Formats: sequence, structure tokens, C-alpha cells
Amino acid sequence: MVGKNLFAMAIEGVVFFVITVLIQYRFCFKARSSTSHLKPIGEEDEDVARERQRILSGGGQSDILELRELTKIYKRKQKPAVDRLCVGIPPGECFGLLGVNGAGKTSTFKMLTGDSVVTSGEAYLASKSVTTEIDEVHQNMGYCPQFDAINDLLTGREHLEFYAILRGVPDKEVCEVAEWGIRKLGLVKYVDKAAGSYSGGNMRKLSTAIALIGGPPVVFLDEPTTGMDPKARRALWNAILSIIKEGRSVVLTSHSMEECEALCTRMAIMVNGRFRCLGSVQHLKNRFGDGYTIILRVAGPDPDLRPVMEFIERELPGSTLKEKHRNMLQYQLPSSLTSLARIFSLLSKNKENLSIEDYSVSQTTLDQVFVNFAKDQSDEDHLKDVHTSKRDAVVVDLSQLNSFLMDSKTKESCV
Repeated sequence: MVGKNLFAMAIEGVVFFVITVLIQYRFCFKARSSTSHLKPIGEEDEDVARERQRILSGGGQSDILELRELTKIYKRKQKPAVDRLCVGIPPGECFGLLGVNGAGKTSTFKMLTGDSVVTSGEAYLASKSVTTEIDEVHQNMGYCPQFDAINDLLTGREHLEFYAILRGVPDKEVCEVAEWGIRKLGLVKYVDKAAGSYSGGNMRKLSTAIALIGGPPVVFLDEPTTGMDPKARRALWNAILSIIKEGRSVVLTSHSMEECEALCTRMAIMVNGRFRCLGSVQHLKNRFGDGYTIILRVAGPDPDLRPVMEFIERELPGSTLKEKHRNMLQYQLPSSLTSLARIFSLLSKNKENLSIEDYSVSQTTLDQVFVNFAKDQSDEDHLKDVHTSKRDAVVVDLSQLNSFLMDSKTKESCV
């Protein structure tokens, strides 16, 4: 009896191993190559169009990472999750990928890391194709996923040593490389504790350290600072900046505009699977910002704000009053109507006459630019759920319900 069970287990082991190998090397899957039903790209932002033209004309061959018409369409979805992305990332650049949930950021990462099949298009990492040379691609990349892939029973040190061995680090240097990751991400206090006892922030640190093991030329970080306190976040930023200075590239997704401003040399905002804008942080502010925000505070316990309001309307026509409080006024002014120097000059000359206690003039924040684009994001699943709930809604006749409740025979059954 025992012999039969052992024989069956041996056969199962061989069969399931073969199935795993077939799945790993995509023998069982056929890529959906047809994109004929996709709508024409149509008009797009000039920076995005210029980058598309550069990539399609062969100008991205010197880039460490190149996306060429990369597309992902999930089954039973009307719209593509990722729609013909074209971008090239040179060595030593931190590229930020912004977008609301469902915009296509994680789907893009999954295709680039081989977790998801590419529907159409191509991507090259260190001149290796993501679709045909995924093993070579894996040797040249590090990946910190959106959700931590951590074994609760292993310690932080064991994780780093394990992944260092998988990376091909020589046995003599495994401990040294693991120690480098520990100190780089500030895990010294927790490294010999089981990872299952880590806080969310420390788990993100460990995942980031795993991604950096082996010095890959390209590192993908999917929301790496989620759950981190401000001090830990700053430490991670410094670690990312240090590897960028070494000439390695980082592709980063984040919901923190402050993080993107601190790290990214160039960034793109994704909406419905496409790039809506592309460029440096300052370039995006200048192109898509709403101008300047002016905040004025008038001295006194209960000051008269009318002289200040009349002055702003007279000297800065086109300004819009956004907020008005007891002693504070906030205006929005388009940058095309005046210059920053003129605003400061007017306020500094008239500060005492108008009893202005202090004032500030700032450019439109990246958050505002992001929100303006995020408004265009469509949510098919939400719309589908609303349609289904309306279709399946039960119509109740209130007259019948009232007569039921008033019936003395049913009182005992009512709660």
C-alpha cells in the first residue's frame, strides 16, 4: 500500500514539474497579437507624440529600457489596460509613472517583469526582448512589487542571502552583499527577526533591498514607500538617489507627488492606459499648471479686507478669489497675465499701506496637475457594477408592504 502511494507521489511530482516548466516558458499560451479593434491613437500631447516618434524611428536603441507600442488587453475588457506605450529610459534616470488606481501602471510593470503576457508591441531591457528573452531580462533587473513577496518564517538576513544566491553572487560574497542591503535600507535592528513580525514599512524596506541585490542596471519600484514613516521614507529616497548616481536607472510608481518631485528626473501621467503628459516636473508644472497661488494675511484681530481685495482686482486683473477667511485671502492667477517678479514687486511696495502681515506666491503644485488629468480616468468596472445593480434591483410595491405590516395576523412575524 505504501509503495503504491510513493509511486503515485513520484509520478505526480514529475507531471507537475513538467506543467510548471511549460507555464514558465509559455508553451501553453498563445499571445493575442491582434490589435485591429483598437481605436486610432488620434491627437496626443506634443511631448508624448515626440517621444513616440523618436522610439518608432529607432532613436531609443541607446536607452537601457525601451517600450515600443507596448499593449495589454485583458479578457472580457472592452478597453486596453495599457494602450501602445512608447518611451525610452536612458541609464542614470529615475522615471516616474503616475496615475490613479486602474490607470495601467502595475499592468505595465507586470509585462516588463514577465509576470503578464504582452498582448502586442515590444519592450527591450539592456537590448534584451521582454517577449523572447525574459531569462536574460531577469538577470538585468530588480523588482519591488506592489505587494510584498515575503516569507513570514525567514528573517530579513535570510531573505537577502537567499536572493543573493539566486542572483549568482559568489558564495564568499553572499554575506557581504546581504550586509550591504541591510545597512543600505536601515534594517540593522530587525534583520535577525522573522519577517512575519515586521511592520508594513519594514517589509517595504526589505522588498526594496531585495530589488537592489546584485546591482541590476534597472530597478522597478512599485509604490516602495507605502506605509513608511517620514524618516524611513527619506532614508529610502537617499538610497534611491545613490543608485541613480551610480548610473543605474529606476522606474518608480507612487501616489506621493512629493516623492516624485524629490526623485524623478522625468515622469509621465497615465490615464486609461496612455501617457497624457511626459517631461520633467518643472516642465509639467509650466505647461499644465494653472498659474500662481497668492496667499495674503492682513494684520489685526478683525481687519478690513476690502482695501486689499480692491488693490488685487485693480493691479492684478484676471485673478480669482479662491478663499476668504477672517484675515486671509487666497487668489489664483494665470501665469500668462503677469510675471512672478511683478507680483512680488507690487506686494512688497504696498505691504505697509495695506497692513499686509505676510504673503506668499507659489507655483501650481504637481498635485493639481495630477488631479486635472485624473478627472479623465474612466472606471469600466464601476460603471458595470452600477448597471448590474440597476438591472437586478427589486421593485417593491409600498402599498402592499403597508397592508402587510398593518395586518394583525403578521405582527408576531415582524421585527
